[in-house]
Amino acid sequence: MDQRVGHTRPDTTRFRLVKFFAYMSFAILIISTFILTMVISQRATAVLRKTYENNALLIAKNLNHQVFHYFTLPITQIYGMSISLREKQQAELMDKIVRTTIHSFRIETVTIYDTEKGQIAYSTDKGLIGLTGRGGMGYSAALEGKHSSRLLSREPGLFGTWFMAFAEEAKLRTFIPFKAEPPYSYIGILGVFELVQDLTREYESIVKFRYLIFGVSLTIMFLIFLALLLVVRKAEITLRKRAQEQRLLEDQLHHAERLAALGQMVASVSHEIKNPLGIIRSTAELLSHASSSDEVQSKLSTIIFEESGRLNDVVTEFLDFARPQKPNFQDCHLEDIIQRNLAFLKSELDKKGIVADRGNLDADSFAIEADPDQLYRAFLNIFINAIQSIKDGGTLSVEVKEEKALYRVAIRDTGVGIGPENLGKVCNPFFTTKERGSGLGLAIVTKIIEAHKGKVWIESEEGVGTRVFVEVPKRQDRAEYIPGGVPNFQATHET
Repeated sequence: MDQRVGHTRPDTTRFRLVKFFAYMSFAILIISTFILTMVISQRATAVLRKTYENNALLIAKNLNHQVFHYFTLPITQIYGMSISLREKQQAELMDKIVRTTIHSFRIETVTIYDTEKGQIAYSTDKGLIGLTGRGGMGYSAALEGKHSSRLLSREPGLFGTWFMAFAEEAKLRTFIPFKAEPPYSYIGILGVFELVQDLTREYESIVKFRYLIFGVSLTIMFLIFLALLLVVRKAEITLRKRAQEQRLLEDQLHHAERLAALGQMVASVSHEIKNPLGIIRSTAELLSHASSSDEVQSKLSTIIFEESGRLNDVVTEFLDFARPQKPNFQDCHLEDIIQRNLAFLKSELDKKGIVADRGNLDADSFAIEADPDQLYRAFLNIFINAIQSIKDGGTLSVEVKEEKALYRVAIRDTGVGIGPENLGKVCNPFFTTKERGSGLGLAIVTKIIEAHKGKVWIESEEGVGTRVFVEVPKRQDRAEYIPGGVPNFQATHET
């Protein structure tokens, strides 16, 4: 039983692993691309926040200077320590200084908190003046001399930022302490500035940039995956082809091993039979010619002689198949070899009413380097099979076609043909559909032609006839066909 059945081939397993890794790699690439895009966008967001926070600090520093020198000091000189932004004159002066300072900067609102209750003393948004409790932790940190920033948006976390493009707004609130400047630094913190910057457009740009990075990365990764997939597909085709070739070679090897063992057995048995068979035949021949033998004895002796001759031919075929001789290459002519075959078989052709069409054998010459005796034997077997397949008259045609480095011989008959169920078996040794025959004729033909670095194939249609094609190289040193370990026999069904 074939031990390969039920086992997964190593090359198939390797291919499945390669295919698995290809798809896994694509999934990992997508996940990695998403993570990389998020990291880059988060980094861009952090840089954006830091940039606008620094911008707010610079504006607040300038605002601190302007308000202290052009509002706080003048007002205290006029009104003493009594500063009240509820008074119209003071409020207008503060508003003028603030708006002049933030002019041309993208500051949405500026709010000033007092230091006692956290009440809004001034704001560019008039609706906020007088409100308390809006500062939160940023206000408390500013009272301690620390600045802080906080992003106000509808961003729902790390993965939610992916959809930031749909957020309505993103604002950065920065709290900075309002300090007295030298030489009045000892006074300390006078209030708290709150600057609000609208970053909605910037965040939308970051989200678009994020989509761009993801799209470009995904496209590149997809192209890489396609290239990898093409490699995998090519590897799949190659591995399947190699697996088929390996299975074919294994089958051929097993077949060759069986034939080798069978050939050794046949050679041994045939050798043992041939010697006593020769003695039996010669004895029968002597008895048939003995003058003292009667008619019955002479007839029986003749039968023994003829049958032993037939048996000797079978044994000779066995030996030829089991122990093929090495070709004795020499310069000869292919048409002469085929003509000798037809001349030898002329009586048989005439007996069965078969017309031999010699094609271009009489007109052309085909010089070849070959063993003429072995080629004679090979073509003789083919012609004998063709003659035996023709029942009541017909045609046997031969044509030689010359190509660049070889000759192709086509032998056609109008015999019964070969059925499709048997066409693939005719190359098997010992296979025959005849009542008498060893089944080695075509096997011997194949061995001889392969020894000449050629090949044989058959096309046949049942009830119409058979065509046998033989290709042999002109010169052995330029031969195109290298024989394998088993017969290079091809059988095709012509329809």
